[in-house]
Amino acid sequence: MIAIGCDHGGYELKCRIVKHLEDRGIECKDFGCYSKRSVDYPEYGHAVAKSVAAGECALGIVICTTGIGMSIAANKVKGIRAALCSDSLSASLTRLHNNANVLALGAGIVGEKLAIQIVDTFIDTDFSKEERHARRVSMIEEV
Repeated sequence: MIAIGCDHGGYELKCRIVKHLEDRGIECKDFGCYSKRSVDYPEYGHAVAKSVAAGECALGIVICTTGIGMSIAANKVKGIRAALCSDSLSASLTRLHNNANVLALGAGIVGEKLAIQIVDTFIDTDFSKEERHARRVSMIEEV
């Protein structure tokens, strides 16, 4: 299951991504927000990150206008490695090398088609488990 959350700036993109994932047969747990009414993004970023950290969801996606605030909020939760990606290569490499478990997207930065490509790449790419990458992820987690 994929945890997903957004603020008002990411609401429309979140809705499109949820539909895309459902069309792929991937279950989503939607942590909100549920409209374009102004909200405080940390509430939603933390909710997604806590769900992933607790093992309730395998991966998470957080969306705001730039993706920056949401990535910062998600990364405050222990065990979360949130990566802000604006292209598919970054999404692939952050899964392969960093074992990122939350994807942050900027709805005002990437369009819908690119966002869906990034999401698919993030979800479909597994951690490489190479020793050097595993060692580095462990070093991150030790802090």
